[in-house]
Amino acid sequence: MTDLNTPLSDDFVVPTNSDIGATLRPDCESKCTYLCGNSLGLQSKSSVALIQEEIHAWGTRAVTGHFSHPQNRPWTKCCDDVHPLLAEVIGARKSEVACMATLTNNLHLMMDSFYKPTPTRYKILCEAKAFPSDQYAFRSQVLAHGLDPATAILEVSPRESEYILRQEDIIDIIDREGDSIAIVLFSGVQYYTGQVFPMELITKKAKEKGCICGWDLAHAVGNVPLAMHDWDADFAVFCTYKYLNSGPGGIAGLFIHEKWHETEQPKFAGWWGNELSTRFAMLPVFSPIKGAQGFQQSNPSALTVASLLGSLNVIKKAGMMQPLRERSVQLTGALETALKQSKYFVPLPEIPHNGTEVGFTIITPEDPSARGAQLSLLFLPLGSETMRVVYDYLSKSGVIGDEREPDVIRLAPAPLYNTLKDCQHAVEVLESALDVVSKTKNA
Repeated sequence: MTDLNTPLSDDFVVPTNSDIGATLRPDCESKCTYLCGNSLGLQSKSSVALIQEEIHAWGTRAVTGHFSHPQNRPWTKCCDDVHPLLAEVIGARKSEVACMATLTNNLHLMMDSFYKPTPTRYKILCEAKAFPSDQYAFRSQVLAHGLDPATAILEVSPRESEYILRQEDIIDIIDREGDSIAIVLFSGVQYYTGQVFPMELITKKAKEKGCICGWDLAHAVGNVPLAMHDWDADFAVFCTYKYLNSGPGGIAGLFIHEKWHETEQPKFAGWWGNELSTRFAMLPVFSPIKGAQGFQQSNPSALTVASLLGSLNVIKKAGMMQPLRERSVQLTGALETALKQSKYFVPLPEIPHNGTEVGFTIITPEDPSARGAQLSLLFLPLGSETMRVVYDYLSKSGVIGDEREPDVIRLAPAPLYNTLKDCQHAVEVLESALDVVSKTKNA
């Protein structure tokens, strides 16, 4: 067991209370309590160093840096060090992974390749509250095929008065509707609740029914152990600025199982997906790199790739996903225990949907294997201003989580840099915030 009182890595830069405008904190130059790595990971010092090297290479080598680089990272091969690390993080082979583009762009590329509706098999199965960008992509893809989203998009919702999807309900709908489903496409970790979906089981059931199975790993990559190759997923897409700490808008990635490498060629070719040996010959006919990297289109930013590489090197030094996951379970469990000791905590089955008392519950699964490094707190009374007031108080007190309208605040103890002290302090400030709300309400 790791020491939860010290960070797993000192490589990360934590903003001060002054930096984030925590006006209720007298110790303005102390580090804030940052529990928002599920939205944007902290800056890695290693990333800063590698970015500075690229800035230097740009300044001293200019265009020749594509082939001659001071640190032997020519820009024509800038992803070469990243691909094996990404493959290790998601449980894939190097040829199955491409570091490229942005999350939704990659989702569209994959759906253009794998969503091939027929008159009888045309539906997309997803969770009802998928991240909005995914929902927009599903709808636009369906419309592009001349289909009606109302009938072509099949959404799975939690049962009445519940917040997470039951495994048996997902499997049941694949069993019942599988012959009409073209693609099963869930998020690996549900962004709103923090629920980890049973990816291996869903993939297996989808394949049994003849469906293509893809995954949006935005909140899963770097958060929970993955085995995309062994689970036989057809494709996956992911961003890298959350638990992989690549920086705002950092370069994304995709996975395509090797079984598709001979038959599923890029539909929208670009020169960076051409074999390096002939890329600069400027030939008129596209000759793709075999595997996922053939789907690259334009050259990636060397600066964003360097930022991702810096953080991946830190993750590699920490031992990759197994030790990170073990620490994550410990930290998230400690945060949960502290929250449940609050006088304002209400067990989920007991929350009053029309009540007036101030409090909160946790809508993230209690089972550690069914959640990542995140707890989503639902504030009471539902539909009131409680969440907004609490969030404002937390922020001004130097505790950074993020809010999801109308009633949820997400707190994410990232295993690389968060500590037990962060979790305990966050709960203390939360208690004070709810004291303020309660006194104001009863005044």
